[in-house]
Amino acid sequence: MSLFKARDWWSTVLGEKEEFDQGCLCLADVDNSGNGQDKIIVGSFMGYLRIFNPHPVKTGDGAQAEDLLLEVQLRDPVLQVEVGKFVSGTEMLHLAVLHSRKLCVYSVSGTLGNVEHGNQYQLKLMYEHNLQRTACNMTYGSFGGVKGRDLICIQSVDGMLMVFEQESYAFGRFLPGSLLPGPLAYSSRTDSFITVSSCRQVESYKYQVLAFATDADKRQETEQQKLGSGKRLVVDWALNIGEQALDICIVSFNQSTSSVFVLGERNFFCLKENGQIRFMKKLDCSPSCFLPYCSVSEGTVNTLIGNHKNMLHVYQDVTLKWATQLPHVPVAVRVGCFHDLKGVIVTLSDDGRLQCSYLGTDPSLFQAPKVESRELNYDELDVELKELQRIIKVVKSQGVWPMHEKEDDLNVSAMVSSNFDSVSQAADVEVGTDVVPSITVKITLQNRIVLPKVKLSIYVQPPLVLTCDQFTFEFLGTPRVIQCKFRLPLKLICLPGQPSKTANHKLTIDTNKSPVSLLSLFPGFANQSDDDQVNVMGFRFLGGSQVTLLASKTSQRYRIQSEQFEDLWLITNELILRLQKYFEKQGIKDFACSFSGTMPLQEYFELIDHHFELRINGEKLEELLSERAVQFRAIQRRLLTRFKDKTPAPLQHLDVLLDGTYKQVIALADAVEENQGNLFQSFTRLKSATHLVILLIGLWQKLSADQIAILEAAFLPLQEDTQELGWEETVDAAISHLLKTCLSKSSKEQALNLSSQLNIPKDTSRLKKHITLLCDRLAKGGRLCLSNDAAAPQTMVMPGGCTPIPESDLEERSVEQDSPELFTNHKHLATETPVPEVSALQGVSE
Repeated sequence: MSLFKARDWWSTVLGEKEEFDQGCLCLADVDNSGNGQDKIIVGSFMGYLRIFNPHPVKTGDGAQAEDLLLEVQLRDPVLQVEVGKFVSGTEMLHLAVLHSRKLCVYSVSGTLGNVEHGNQYQLKLMYEHNLQRTACNMTYGSFGGVKGRDLICIQSVDGMLMVFEQESYAFGRFLPGSLLPGPLAYSSRTDSFITVSSCRQVESYKYQVLAFATDADKRQETEQQKLGSGKRLVVDWALNIGEQALDICIVSFNQSTSSVFVLGERNFFCLKENGQIRFMKKLDCSPSCFLPYCSVSEGTVNTLIGNHKNMLHVYQDVTLKWATQLPHVPVAVRVGCFHDLKGVIVTLSDDGRLQCSYLGTDPSLFQAPKVESRELNYDELDVELKELQRIIKVVKSQGVWPMHEKEDDLNVSAMVSSNFDSVSQAADVEVGTDVVPSITVKITLQNRIVLPKVKLSIYVQPPLVLTCDQFTFEFLGTPRVIQCKFRLPLKLICLPGQPSKTANHKLTIDTNKSPVSLLSLFPGFANQSDDDQVNVMGFRFLGGSQVTLLASKTSQRYRIQSEQFEDLWLITNELILRLQKYFEKQGIKDFACSFSGTMPLQEYFELIDHHFELRINGEKLEELLSERAVQFRAIQRRLLTRFKDKTPAPLQHLDVLLDGTYKQVIALADAVEENQGNLFQSFTRLKSATHLVILLIGLWQKLSADQIAILEAAFLPLQEDTQELGWEETVDAAISHLLKTCLSKSSKEQALNLSSQLNIPKDTSRLKKHITLLCDRLAKGGRLCLSNDAAAPQTMVMPGGCTPIPESDLEERSVEQDSPELFTNHKHLATETPVPEVSALQGVSE
């Protein structure tokens, strides 16, 4: 027996194999007895209408025969029952019953009986409305501020609101953009109807706006509407809650304010009268029904929420105050007063289980049985104690968390195969005329202690791809993270090619040692037919791009040239790494490379502009696609409305417009997809060019490894480029931070605050200006650092003196004229080559 079960006061089961929903339950003094006692009105989808007046002899009794006041079978299924002042000329309460195609208002009256059978109750039809559209739900209230009577508003399944002023039909209005009907409620404080649309947003419509809007009986535009007669139905306020709603309820704190309560599929919302969120609560279980009611504490509201785990929770605002267990899943819950017992909770399940209960606790009747006394075996206890002490000693020696200096607890190593796979594992086996190879990498994990759930993640830079990027191993132990980097062979993406004598883009790398034979540096790319050409070597990337490498015979220089600017980076970087490895094997430690040519910023800026242009094009295409999609759905709704009419009007070329809009949507979707592919390629090219610029800056200014790491963090902050957060605004913010901290020349610059929000810029002029200024300040002695001393202004002194760094546009133009070494003029570039370096990150988590 659970301590927090709902205390059963009265219960019954309605019919056999009948179905019920949230609108099938209502509590009110429907017979106008005047004693303040509620009656339970229940309608079913089988067409049965029942009225109960429970009065059990003792708590927990089932329904007696005299508890059922009235039971009638109507011809149509009952969707919803409500009690209000629905008959003109009187303020007596009447019963409104909503069917799918009819609204009926009844009078319930009782006659005192003179025999033992008791009182007799009758159901009298006062009036009915035949509906032209299939009904979904209804609400009622004093629409427009009327006194002494209630009006009824019915929502159809196609989104039309039909208002009835008691015995007469007033008007009907279609809700804009309606696809599926949602819950409907009326707020008397604001004289508004509140619903949740299929767009998953709460919407409020003023009654006066509905009353004076264009008549919805004719959805197509008439000539009078085109001339301006009638008003357009507009929403008063809307709030996107991001989920479908199950029910809506309006609760007034007092005469001056009210709150809108919305029960979603996962959350519970409380809104102010103007649509602002007062509070919300994320629910642990899927809810089935709810009922807000005023709390005894001023300014708070209590809410009953039933869920699909047979539980009923009581919340005071967002605080859970009580949880009780029900014998069924409630689809409707109400609170009423029966026989001077206030606060009785009435619940109804979908299969007809009706229960009246109250909150409380049941005492536990369980008594622990007596434990039989037995003799203790001290030898066994002694063995168990020694085993536990041994386990404790082992745990103490290992520690709860591993020490950071014990690097040998887990080692990750990678070994790249020397040969390609005999059968390529690439998804796309061919790129143009080239066959895409694949290579196997063997990753070894060595652990000295027992580990927990081990996750091995492998990352490669595009366009390299993996057949599998994650592995999971089940172990037991403690967490830690180990990272391992390895390099893939150059021949995986590059083939021997014919050297070219001319090229649009050239770079010269200076060294302090005699030139090395290219055949010894790149043995796998030697051309057997050109053995005499030991100082010239050609490379061809998969896809067709050509790069030529030349070693000077007389000077200590190497030249890299190509038709595409971004293709220079991979061969340049590979040349420097192989030269360093070559001289390390020779025992020479003072080998160094440098770059004394012009910094190729103009070619770099052209790549930035091309990438930014594709981002702007993507935004325009997506905006245009969204507009065409809205137009397509609007045409569909109009066609659906005309097809539903019994006497459909001419299509007026709507079918042609639908077909044309569909073709536009498909074309725009293809254009968006094509632009995304071009943007991905452009971003990959831009990353390669960025790597090249960072490499040249490091050689140009002889930057340390830490300073190069700062440049990489500033210029390469993103692995992917998205419309929400792009490369241009991110890099501009990072470079601006460097210019205002470690590269600042005055305290005035340090006082400038950066924007906390990153938005896509209008153009790239500001970014290019900051990159130029960064190179200028590095050229005049600035150094990169992230220490606390970075905020201090630096005094930059160079041999021969240095002019101050200009800040105005006029001064910057003069610097550009005086410092031509920062700029070059070359042609635009096209393709990109990847970094042949990948990392394996092994994470261990509990």
